[in-house]
Amino acid sequence: MKLYYAPTSPYVRKVMIVLEETGQRNDVEIINTVTTPVAADAALLTKNPLSKVPALERTDGPTLYDSRVITAYLNDRAGGSLYPQGARRWDTLTLEATADGMLDAALLMVYEGRIRPEDKRMPEWIEGQWDKIARAATALNTRWMSHLQGPLDMGQIAVGCALAYIDFRHGARDWRSGNDELAKWFEAFESREWMKSTRPPEA
Repeated sequence: MKLYYAPTSPYVRKVMIVLEETGQRNDVEIINTVTTPVAADAALLTKNPLSKVPALERTDGPTLYDSRVITAYLNDRAGGSLYPQGARRWDTLTLEATADGMLDAALLMVYEGRIRPEDKRMPEWIEGQWDKIARAATALNTRWMSHLQGPLDMGQIAVGCALAYIDFRHGARDWRSGNDELAKWFEAFESREWMKSTRPPEA
């Protein structure tokens, strides 16, 4: 298989962690890819018409894209337990969706500063995206700590990657304030070996 990859993408990071956790890292060739909303990568376009990473090219079917599709596929392929059955499955999927929503908002903040011309930027838009992140962090701290502290699943991996990306790109902002339990959980989660090995380069 081939994984279309960008080292600073938090969505790619989720996939890399699942590859490590399920013992499939050696089954995938990494294809470094540079793509933005205004400059698509030509090679990637032939695999993913949305021109987004990650995309997983398979030998036995169409290329998969969207990180949640890829992580679910890789978990099934390995017979993993990152998507549990029963009631916990729906909690896991909701946590993963919450984390991806935080990532979407954080990435939109980056694009607003990097891609949109300065005279067209909207501070209100940026703060609106940050408000989504802050509300989600509060919800994680107040509603989801028992799940986060339970057996490892995809919800935890997604939340860990989201919080790490917020630190990476928006470190001057403080999601930890008022979220002591979440901050304590993240400190322990970030010390896992595959969180260290997938840490993005400074860029």
